[in-house]
Amino acid sequence: MKDLGPRETGMSDLVAENLTVALGGRPVLARVAARFRPGEVTAIVGPNGAGKSTLLACLAGLRRPDAGRVSLGAEPILGLAHRQRARRIGFLPQTPEVAWAVDVETLVGLGRTPHSGARGLSDADHAAVRAALDRTRMSDLARRDVTTLSGGERARALLARVLAGEPSWLLADEPLAGLDPGHQLDAVDLMRAFAAEPDHGVVMTLHDLGVALRLADRVLVLRDGALIADAAPLEALTPAVLERAYGVRAAIVSGSWGPLIELIGRVDD
Repeated sequence: MKDLGPRETGMSDLVAENLTVALGGRPVLARVAARFRPGEVTAIVGPNGAGKSTLLACLAGLRRPDAGRVSLGAEPILGLAHRQRARRIGFLPQTPEVAWAVDVETLVGLGRTPHSGARGLSDADHAAVRAALDRTRMSDLARRDVTTLSGGERARALLARVLAGEPSWLLADEPLAGLDPGHQLDAVDLMRAFAAEPDHGVVMTLHDLGVALRLADRVLVLRDGALIADAAPLEALTPAVLERAYGVRAAIVSGSWGPLIELIGRVDD
C-alpha cells in the first residue's frame, strides 16, 4: 500500500502508514499500512504473536512505533493532546483490570474523564453514563460492586466505560472474550450499531475467525508482523490465506446463518 498523504485521507479516517515495531530485535510489525474508514467494523486476525495487539495499541496512540505513523484525518495521533485523543478514540484492552472496589456506575463514569477532568460530572456526563449502561445492558447492575461481577459482566462494564466517553472510534482487543454466547451476540449488535453512527468506526482484534467472517466489513490478516490480507471477509479469509497465516487446511462452507470456516487439518498432517 502506498503512503497516504493528507489530501488522500478522509477527515475521519484512521490511517496507519508503514508501521514498524521491533521488540528485543524481533520484528513485531513490519511496515504495516492500512486505512480504517468510518461506517466499517474491521477485524484484525492472525495467530498468536502475529502483532494484532501491538497494531491496535499503535492505532490508539498508546505505543509509539519505531517507524511510520498513525493519523486521524490529517492529524498525527501522537501530536494530539492526551485528553483530545481520548475523546476521539476509545480503547478497550484485552485484559483490563479494576484496581479498587467501586460500583459499576462509578466505574463507567470514569469514561467521562476526558470531558469532565477533575471538576466532577455534569448533567451531560451523567446522561452519557446512563446511555452507556443501557447500551451494554448493565443498568440493572449499576449499583453493584465491580469486584462481585462475573467475568462477562465485568467485560460489559468496562465496555460501557469506553462508550461513556462518546469516542468516534472504538478500538477493542478481543472484546468478545469471556462473554457467553448471548452476550457475544449483544456485543456484536452493539459494535455494528456504533459503526453505523455518523463518523464512527470500530477496529477489533479477534481469535474467532467465524465471528470475523460474519461480523466484519473488512478483515486484516497478520502473520509474523506482516499484513498478508486486507479485504472483505470472504476475500481475506480464503483457504490460501488461512494456510499461509495459520498453517491449516480449511474450506468456506455455507451454513444456515451464513458462511462458515471448516477446518480440515494441519498442512503437514
